[in-house]
Amino acid sequence: MLTLRFSAGDLARSRFARSPLWEVVTSVESLKDPGRHSLHLNWARDTRDRLAAGRVRFPLLSALVPVPAAYVPDFLTPVPDAGEPTLDEEIGRLLRTSPEAVRADLARIPSRLAPEVAELSEAPARGLARLADEIRAYWDTALAPYWPRMARLLDGEILRRGRLIARGGTEALFADLHPSVGWDNGVLRVAHPGYEANRALDGGQGLVLVPSVFVWPGVFSQSTPPGQPGLVYPARGIGALWERGGTPVPEAVAGVLGRSRALLLTELAAPASTTEIAARTGMPMPTVSHHLTALRAAGLAVSHRTGRSVLYLRTDLAERLLGQEPDGR
Repeated sequence: MLTLRFSAGDLARSRFARSPLWEVVTSVESLKDPGRHSLHLNWARDTRDRLAAGRVRFPLLSALVPVPAAYVPDFLTPVPDAGEPTLDEEIGRLLRTSPEAVRADLARIPSRLAPEVAELSEAPARGLARLADEIRAYWDTALAPYWPRMARLLDGEILRRGRLIARGGTEALFADLHPSVGWDNGVLRVAHPGYEANRALDGGQGLVLVPSVFVWPGVFSQSTPPGQPGLVYPARGIGALWERGGTPVPEAVAGVLGRSRALLLTELAAPASTTEIAARTGMPMPTVSHHLTALRAAGLAVSHRTGRSVLYLRTDLAERLLGQEPDGR
């Protein structure tokens, strides 16, 4: 059990971020253990084929992400120091890791080091350069094709959490974050099997909450990093990312809202733009825009501007109407 005690300053400095590098690490775990990460089976099958066809190999990255992942070196999973870092920015930070920090993290690995990891410990600078090359090659094949949609889903998760804070404060924020996470009177508890730590977030550090696609079904934390502590948890609605074919439209909902609006609600499990929804459903864009306006007015959808795009996402009320669990997992 990890126990973190918050002060008022910690709450004020807590924030959200997303991390391409975290998605790299957790997706490797999903690829190596698809049985535990069943929501990602479609992605895993397709990705294995593409990696094999492209002859993409990543032995060092794979060796650093064991299954089960009792410990992944902290230098490979840094808590984001910005809200939306790019993969190149996070790789640049990885390459700046000191040799002492690399060796200290590797010394924490409980099992005998794989040959590739032992080489990294002996020559950290050369090993980190190799690791960076493997991460880029893996990313280009396994994640880059999906990243725009993944990023929209993560943005929608952050938007939803922001609304929860506005309505119900910190208690509402943590209420359905993950089954292993609990909040009570300024204390956050994370049920990590076989791990015990109890600490205060000294000096108003706050906590970085990092929604993730591939961390499902687990939750990861870093409680003693050089910067802010971080908690990586599954984003809501990730199952819709890999669905093949249209999502069935509940007949009862279609009878009340009409089939077109019910179809749009089923498509909004993950954030999407008018253009994307029109392409997926075959509806004309003006028709999609008209129906989305009506759904938003009824409290069944919300909109959020990200850059030049306006993304739509269904609300908790819509989730209940469709018979889904509010957390979408």
